[in-house]
Amino acid sequence: QADPDVWMRAAVNTTGLKYWEYVLCYVDDILSISNNPNATMEAIKTKFKLKGDKTEPPKSYLGASLSKMINEDNEECWAISSDPYCDALVTQIESVLEKKGIRLLSRCGTPLKNGYEPELDVTAELKADGVQFYQELIGSLRWAVEIGRVDILLEVSNMSSQLALPREGHLEQVLHIIGYLKEHKKLRLMMDSSYPDINEKWFKHYNWEDFYRDAKEAIPPKMPEPRGNYVTTSCFVDADLAGNKVTRRSQTGVLIFVNQAPIHYYSKKQPTVETSTFGAEFCAMKVAVEMIEALRYKLRMFGIPVGDGTNNSTAIFCDNQAVYQNTVVPESTLKKKHHSIAYHRCREAVAACTVKIAKQGTEKNLADLFTKKMTAIRRRFLLDRWTY
Repeated sequence: QADPDVWMRAAVNTTGLKYWEYVLCYVDDILSISNNPNATMEAIKTKFKLKGDKTEPPKSYLGASLSKMINEDNEECWAISSDPYCDALVTQIESVLEKKGIRLLSRCGTPLKNGYEPELDVTAELKADGVQFYQELIGSLRWAVEIGRVDILLEVSNMSSQLALPREGHLEQVLHIIGYLKEHKKLRLMMDSSYPDINEKWFKHYNWEDFYRDAKEAIPPKMPEPRGNYVTTSCFVDADLAGNKVTRRSQTGVLIFVNQAPIHYYSKKQPTVETSTFGAEFCAMKVAVEMIEALRYKLRMFGIPVGDGTNNSTAIFCDNQAVYQNTVVPESTLKKKHHSIAYHRCREAVAACTVKIAKQGTEKNLADLFTKKMTAIRRRFLLDRWTY
């Protein structure tokens, strides 16, 4: 019920473990996830003709390349990469530019030139054909991000805000992103099923009875029986105050993991103008809480146990002391009415044990990659912690 393209059936593996097997459908693509996927695919073959009349472990899916890796626990897991898609994109763009006598830039250490702000660009507006070319490039880059190129998420988000009236300078910077992809080809996201090492001492627990007496997580009423191994969820959240130099709107960045698999990444300008880091970070925290609640609902409707029964909350890491203090400590009071919705939304989620929040130093906040333009060295430092 949480996803109309996912079909599930109760099963038991060879060790006696009860689990759910799934079939994922997307137009004419089918994935079977099971201890015995061939049995499911053979049954489908009796009703539908498959391409090449064969079934095999997936090597690609929706433009992404799939492969198997070994994690630190010496266990096999899947990895996703957009390398073939990006290679084809670079080749296509180089072919188009060659006809115009233009070459892609080399030595692109970062996706955008250092110090470049798209909202301050006052170069000439593109003509109709240039606008269409720009929009096609942004669409291609968005899909590259969707299938794994998380290192260009912020930059693509910023350049997407210029779709309505792109300028020559904007097009140059989008081509700079293409040049960056050409130079930095290898990037894989490992869907690591091993559990993260999270120290419970980082989190403080209080009695919320006097503040949110009836707070409890909403459990889906038609949730299927939880089967299989339990999963943990964790999240990094950050905001860049007044990142846009014209509108002074802040940027929200969110990165969510299931176990150690990065499954959701988000970078977007906030809809309101915040006058303080506290306000921008609190609005970002609210967005993260809402995403986490949606994810927990979907996991439960997939029949996946969320938490081990004693520790079920999603761990959130932020780098703002004031936001951390206001969400974790019951006695803290809000001084600005403007932030009251985010304030109570986040605190109630803590009281309901949906989430638990810890302060993480800025230097270790992985969501910084989605809110701030940074040097190549700083980008590499953060990417090395969760990409391969």
